[in-house]
Amino acid sequence: MKTIVFKNIRLPYTHPCDEAVDIALKRAGNAGIKIYDPYIYKRSIDSRHKDDILFVYSVAATCERVSDKQLKKADASLEKQGWSTPTEGKEELLGRVIVCGFGPAGMFAALLLAEQGYRPIVLERGSDVKTRAQKVDTFMKTGVLDTNCNIQFGAGGAGTFSDGKLVTRISDPACRYVFERLVEFGAPKEIMYDAKPHVGTDKLLGIVDAISERVVSLGGEIYYDTTLKGINRANGHITSVTTDKGEIGCGALILAVGNSSRDTFRYLMGDNYIVEPKPFSVGVRIEHLREDIDRAMYGSHAGDPILGAAPYAFSKRVGEDAVYTFCMCPGGEVVAAASEENTVVTNGMSRYARDNINSNAAVVVSVRSDDPIAYQEALERRGFMAGGGEYYAPCQSVGDFLDKKTGKLPTHIKPTYMGGKVREYDLNGLFEDRICDMLKLGITAFDRSLPGFASRDALLTGPETRTSAPVRITRNEEYLALGTDNLYPSGEGAGYAGGITSAAVDGLRCASALISRYKRN
Repeated sequence: MKTIVFKNIRLPYTHPCDEAVDIALKRAGNAGIKIYDPYIYKRSIDSRHKDDILFVYSVAATCERVSDKQLKKADASLEKQGWSTPTEGKEELLGRVIVCGFGPAGMFAALLLAEQGYRPIVLERGSDVKTRAQKVDTFMKTGVLDTNCNIQFGAGGAGTFSDGKLVTRISDPACRYVFERLVEFGAPKEIMYDAKPHVGTDKLLGIVDAISERVVSLGGEIYYDTTLKGINRANGHITSVTTDKGEIGCGALILAVGNSSRDTFRYLMGDNYIVEPKPFSVGVRIEHLREDIDRAMYGSHAGDPILGAAPYAFSKRVGEDAVYTFCMCPGGEVVAAASEENTVVTNGMSRYARDNINSNAAVVVSVRSDDPIAYQEALERRGFMAGGGEYYAPCQSVGDFLDKKTGKLPTHIKPTYMGGKVREYDLNGLFEDRICDMLKLGITAFDRSLPGFASRDALLTGPETRTSAPVRITRNEEYLALGTDNLYPSGEGAGYAGGITSAAVDGLRCASALISRYKRN
């Protein structure tokens, strides 16, 4: 049996989704295709015409046989072959498999390994989700930062505290497998078909907990509050790892440390691993009232629960420079995402309901630097000083930023960072001129697509610096780090992913490469 997908089925958003299935059945019949068990495969919103907002559906079904001519007539295509479990290899494992990091890449690598009988040992420098949530809450309320357990570090990775957006640019059949597993562990079923799926931070905490329990129930071990300190190797082969709790023998290592593990990056560079700078981005968080964004996107239909809070995504390129929105959080809040003392880092977060009064997004500019880690650190320290200390963040209205002046923050848009712990500061003094010029260009350009985006009362809070890893740990086609024969750099921290979904897929790919090579010990 094959999976066929009927595309471009357009209906008013208020119509039931069953109508999309009926249209797919008619198309199949007109093309002479016999299909079974049709279901909604994908749904997106077309809001270009505010008086005629549409849902655009794809409907999938199974069929035994179909010709190219029939596919063209039905405006359909065959789905790519799905994810398949790898076959166990034959090479001897000379120790336990260690997965370093329990973000999306590490979680899905550990889950696959555990389910295939490899009993992985997971090292996570932060705490379990319940303890982590408490420490994050303590930091938000008191400014007491745990540098090993925060919004960046801990079970679930940084994505756990950023809305759980699953949008990805990669086209990989493993994406659907990732969504299926997330639903199995408690994610909303609509992530299987929404074009911009999200889980919500509140639901992600329980999902991460459930995955960790599954790994442990199958013989895996998770060592929380355990930091990697060294990788011991002989003739290019890793024999053990050193942690702050002691040394652990190692048959193979999946390194999925996340994009904020600067100490690990520096250790690898100092130990002659090939770690290269890569482009990353920095900028600010922009906040508007959610109702204003919803109205600009949906017109008179704003507020309809069927549509929910409105997302947006914009980008503009000028030569080699780019400015774009990133990690948009409808009905969310700006959060304090520092992982080092005396630094300020902003990020965005939404809960599943996306019902907060503000909507926010990062507006960021691409950066290239010979020493990207030092660049990020210097900017975060400047952010701390600009906020006046105590992890207050520098904040400015869009109007004052465009005019290069210091004024008063608007009163009807309340800053959400740490419950309002911001200080008015001219952000033109936080970034170099190129970054400021591109931010201004982007804000005014995006206003043409979304009227009100450049509202003078909109808020800018900065800096946003952790959009992606600033380095890449070079690996070969077998997913092995160059110069080693049993180290698998994985996920966003290794420079091979850009979000929850792509990181999870990369973790699966690395674990699959390992399974295909080694037999269980």
